Amino acid sequence: MAIIKQKEQRVAMFIDAQNLYHSARNLYGAKVNFGAVLKEAIAGRHLVRAIAYVITTEGEEEKSFFDALNSLGIETKTKDLQIFFGGAKKADWDVGLAVDAIRLGSKVDAVVLASGDGDFVPLVEYLKFMGTQVEVITFGRSASGKLREAADDFIDMCEDQHKYLLGSRGGSARGGATRRPVRKQTQNRRKVAPPKPEQE
Repeated sequence: MAIIKQKEQRVAMFIDAQNLYHSARNLYGAKVNFGAVLKEAIAGRHLVRAIAYVITTEGEEEKSFFDALNSLGIETKTKDLQIFFGGAKKADWDVGLAVDAIRLGSKVDAVVLASGDGDFVPLVEYLKFMGTQVEVITFGRSASGKLREAADDFIDMCEDQHKYLLGSRGGSARGGATRRPVRKQTQNRRKVAPPKPEQE
């Protein structure tokens, strides 16, 4: 059952950019329409802060990608891709995103997490315990079923994927429309090493 979203609610949004990027690429071979994602998630409420967490790889397209996010009112936090001896790579923002969400959680009425990563289940449970409403928006086909269950509300972007993808039928840079809620279990997705971010 969907929760009621009041216009006066203060909302903070945390965007796992790499997670959404990989989901859109692997499921649809497309790029994420972050404008549409933001509009759907906020749902006309008062946005206090929106932060996107991105891995940088010295790519030329990154500056334009960051500019596109900033033009939507989304802050960007960046972390360099780490390459270890032997070629192993590591890059994730899980801890940083969680710390920011905990810090801001007590100052807002609702936290929106844009990710399907099951590693965030303890974060969702903690925020709910502290009295903060927690909503998740992601591509349901690649999302953790446990994350779906833990959230107060789950927006499955696969139900209207064209709206959330750039270059798809019905997609636009800043578009958004009312969603159709769906409650279907999905498998946990495997993490993969993130490439450089793509421009909207």
